[in-house]
This record gives sequence, structure tokens and C-alpha cells, in this order.
Amino acid sequence: MASTGNEKIILTERGSSFGYQNLVVDMRSFPIMRKFGYPVVFDVTHSVQLPGGEGKSSGGQPEFIEPLARAGAAVGIDGVFLEVHENPAKALSDGTNALPLNQFRPLIRKLQRLSALAREWATP
Repeated sequence: MASTGNEKIILTERGSSFGYQNLVVDMRSFPIMRKFGYPVVFDVTHSVQLPGGEGKSSGGQPEFIEPLARAGAAVGIDGVFLEVHENPAKALSDGTNALPLNQFRPLIRKLQRLSALAREWATP
């Protein structure tokens, strides 16, 4: 059988639009997607985006990055996608929903600890 070059599948959760310029993440989606046997990645910073929230551009709620990332780790995600910037206010794109660079390493450490605990408690 010929290879298509696309054998690596990753399932991603980014939030679904839910009125009033909100994206909502249904935490049930993570264990559901994991049942397919592929890695599941949570696009955390996209999920805190407020489409059209700034009028002509998207806004964001970066204060929810860490709580949502921790919740994803607790339910067994395999990875996170994060927009990270040294100075989000000066970012050319997605600054309103970016994690400041100085918060990246501490957050990743917390997520690693939570992930290890979640996998220890995982049911088959």
C-alpha cells in the first residue's frame, strides 16, 4: 500500500463558538477523543479567544489560560498548544489571548505534574 505521508494523526480541541463572541470547550471531548487512540492536543490559547470581541478583531481572556490548561491536563490530554509572547500587548497577532513568556515554564511544570497524576489515576 502506498504511503500518503499523513500517517500521524493528532486530534485537537480548540473550542466551539457559542454566542456573544465566546468559544466554549467541552471537557468531555478529551476522554472521548482519547478513545480513538490518537494523541489529543488542547489549543488552550485559541479557546480563550473572543472572536470579534474587539469589534474588528478578536479579543481574548488570557486569565483563563492556566485554569483551562490545568483542567485539560487533569482529564488526560497529551499536549497543549499555546500562543506565547515576550510582551503580548506588542504581539502582531493573537496578543490578546497569548501567555506572557515568563509564565510559560511555570505553567508547563504544573501541567507535567498534573498529567503524571492524571495518568496514574487513569482507568483503562
